[in-house]
Amino acid sequence: MTRTARTARRLAAAAVTVGVLATAACSAPVQTNQGAASDRGGNSSMLIAADNGSPTFDRNFNPFSSGKRNTATYIYEPLVIINEMSGEETPWLATGYEQPDARTIVFHIREGVTWSDGEAFTPEDVVFTFDLLKKHPQLDLKGVWSHMESAEVDGQDVVVHLSAEDVPAAQIISQSLIVPEHLWKDVPDPVTFTNENPVGTGPYTLGEFTPNQYTLEKNQDYWQADKVAVEELVQPAANSELDIVNNGYDWAYAFMSDVEETWVKADPDHNTYWFPAGATIALIPNMTKAPYDDLDFRRGLAAALDKQAIADKAMQGYVGRASQTGLMLPSQEAILDPDIPNEGYVDQDTDAALEHFAKAGYTQQGGKLVDANGKQLTIRITTPNGWSDWLQGVEQVRGQLGELGIEVEVVQPQPAAYQQELRSGQFDLIMGTVGGTGQPFQDFNGILGAEFNRPIGETASGNFGRFSSPDADALLAELKTTTDEQRQVEIAQELQQLTYDQLPMISLFYGGSWGLFSTKSFTGWPSEDDPYASPKTWDSTPLLILTSLEPAE
Repeated sequence: MTRTARTARRLAAAAVTVGVLATAACSAPVQTNQGAASDRGGNSSMLIAADNGSPTFDRNFNPFSSGKRNTATYIYEPLVIINEMSGEETPWLATGYEQPDARTIVFHIREGVTWSDGEAFTPEDVVFTFDLLKKHPQLDLKGVWSHMESAEVDGQDVVVHLSAEDVPAAQIISQSLIVPEHLWKDVPDPVTFTNENPVGTGPYTLGEFTPNQYTLEKNQDYWQADKVAVEELVQPAANSELDIVNNGYDWAYAFMSDVEETWVKADPDHNTYWFPAGATIALIPNMTKAPYDDLDFRRGLAAALDKQAIADKAMQGYVGRASQTGLMLPSQEAILDPDIPNEGYVDQDTDAALEHFAKAGYTQQGGKLVDANGKQLTIRITTPNGWSDWLQGVEQVRGQLGELGIEVEVVQPQPAAYQQELRSGQFDLIMGTVGGTGQPFQDFNGILGAEFNRPIGETASGNFGRFSSPDADALLAELKTTTDEQRQVEIAQELQQLTYDQLPMISLFYGGSWGLFSTKSFTGWPSEDDPYASPKTWDSTPLLILTSLEPAE
């Protein structure tokens, strides 16, 4: 089974990262080698909000460090890049890979690539990197050695032996950033190594660096140098909304409450934006508690809510309601089960909601929804303190359920306490993020998987509602071991149907990805019409953008 660029949507595991721009009351003037950002116009320098200081920059370009500069991923590259919105793959340092069986991956390593110091990139660098992550588990941020048994060089290939039948592991492993053996083999402690003078295979090398601003310069010997239009990336330490608007940034990832009147208005001829769906924001019911363990009760909740109204309030109209299938639509339409009605969107139907609630033992009396003893139904929803968009969504939920006679109590623990409640299962109904990788195994395993199902009080890393289904477990087990691409799609569709029918979460709206772009100097940004990459500025997907832009005419 050969993998090629932008093939059918892959079904595997990956991690989703959420970026938040820091703000500052004031900041240093932004300068590039060609002058102030607002005066550039048409040159080859880009002002980008891809990093933030705390409050100023540390010079840490170790690609495996949790404290690394985000743009280290513009210097170091993976074997394969995955568009998390669709799951599509683009071969990178590997020209592709095969899985001759469910326990073996053969990566075909690209020839003709050099490190930025002129040394040749080889398959030995790949195996060295894997072995480095094994020797220092603190660096294994993607958890590749929870799947791998060993790796070896075979000519121009790298053969990875897995510890079990685990087809989705290929995508996790393929996203590891590769470092040069000839430099890293002599690093005394790779865990604390800050890598102040990084040498990578990527399109950029580190230029000038100060605590308030640094630059990345185009690697003229990059293996795709002809595709890289931006000669210099300028990254200030402060990237507040005011900075982004007033200094004429080319690219930023930032939510603006009125993007038309702020970002677009600042330069109507050039400033544009794209806010695609990022992940599903849902109400997660605790399946160990009544009445949330009652399917009719969950169906009542789903039918009672106007998700578009909730989305409009929470996301200010930028992102719409979410499908109950667990997919990100329209990005994943190619694998959507056509038999699921209305693409999985559950419309508000108060009559149907009352019927479901009645089956669960709750009926309306005197304007209240009550149980058999006449006690009003009270629902307790947990959402993080300070997350104003989620809170506005929950307030819409409170109002809509209140119209049916349900009393809703909203609790807002601090984010750290919220995470503790979420992972330990100590909640009734909680707002949470599900899915968002574009890869069905990871997404559905995180929603439904038995491997994450922990007793209440123990920490879970997925399936926070403690959902249990032998059917789901069997489908996930088969998805993990089959190398048949058509069967992978069929299983993904069966999991969609199960998620739609069983309501392990109640999908509300899609979280947004907040891409701000200027076409003054560069064109070819991803968009709704050409969603070839997420608009985010971190991890490896920006490489897809930086090799797709063209100078503005």
